Amino acid sequence: MIFVDGVPFSTISSQESDTLAALMEHPVLVSASHALKAKQERKFSVSEESGSQRSTQSRYVYIFQREYATVDPALVDFVGTDEATTCVGLVIRNQKNGMVSVAHMDSPKIVDMGFDQMLSLLVDQNVDIDLDVHMIGGFEDVTLKHANGTTWSESHAKSDGYSFPLCKKMIETMEKRREKFHIQTLFVLGHNTKRDSQGNAYPIFNGFLVETSTGSLTPASFERATRCPDEIVRRIRVSAAYEDPTWNGKLLETYDTLADRFVIASCCWTSNQRYIALRLEQLSDADILLNCSTSPSAEGPDFVDNERRQWEYIIKHPDWQYTFPLRQPRIFKRTADGGWKSCLPTSEDSSQEPQAETSLQMT
Repeated sequence: MIFVDGVPFSTISSQESDTLAALMEHPVLVSASHALKAKQERKFSVSEESGSQRSTQSRYVYIFQREYATVDPALVDFVGTDEATTCVGLVIRNQKNGMVSVAHMDSPKIVDMGFDQMLSLLVDQNVDIDLDVHMIGGFEDVTLKHANGTTWSESHAKSDGYSFPLCKKMIETMEKRREKFHIQTLFVLGHNTKRDSQGNAYPIFNGFLVETSTGSLTPASFERATRCPDEIVRRIRVSAAYEDPTWNGKLLETYDTLADRFVIASCCWTSNQRYIALRLEQLSDADILLNCSTSPSAEGPDFVDNERRQWEYIIKHPDWQYTFPLRQPRIFKRTADGGWKSCLPTSEDSSQEPQAETSLQMT
């Protein structure tokens, strides 16, 4: 069930209900989009501090594509994600206890089960709880021809693309569930689109940060070293999960809410993926963008390098059991200054995340 401004939301037309279209035009949500757009993006970076004295840093959790994490504000200060173009970031916050779940959705196929996963630690099935919801990401990744008199919903009705079907599925899922979803932010599609002088579309924001104590959102981007722990392995899981039946229809599990540690569940990759990696690494940067991205013109400057580093790892370690022996998860505990440290032996090739010797800065 969807609420806006504290009121149950529904739309009925003579032909077909189009809740997403109506929500995109709701004055309260349009105003919220304008307010978010006016905010300055915060940048996360890792800085080396000299001397033995180190200040206590903010405790944060970073989410990659297709991952989710439910965090306790008593243990985590911030949770965020970035690198979203056609993907959509979803935030669900329990109004009563402040627990927050964040997911980086990349396909309509994972939405239904993804909501089940996110809500499993957020709500008690026997208690009626109000949930704040924010959707940030996705953009108009198809060319829309607006004829005179054409409405927003009509112009999208025949569109393809990746962002629109994902947003529509997320809204439909909330609409049919019994939980009370109070949509606070709907910064997607047209609201999150800018165009260059040639008319090419780009997302305005690719990421965000949630302050768990208040539930407030800020546009954000992250330096490579802050996308931790276990950056390369977690990136590989995104593509490998599509061939691993263990993860059919699911978001990838990464974080232990109660223990405030990363427990990166295993995922296997096949010899076919090594073969694909060998072929793809021979491509030019331009061809990599065309073959590996849903939005080649909108990707960040490090997209190609991130892809190449994943292929190098798979080529060097084609057997997934090197990374996940006996299908055991990779576990990382939080250090005193907010970094992460492996609890179990991991490959030196995949341990590229900052450990206790790094600290986080926001600008």
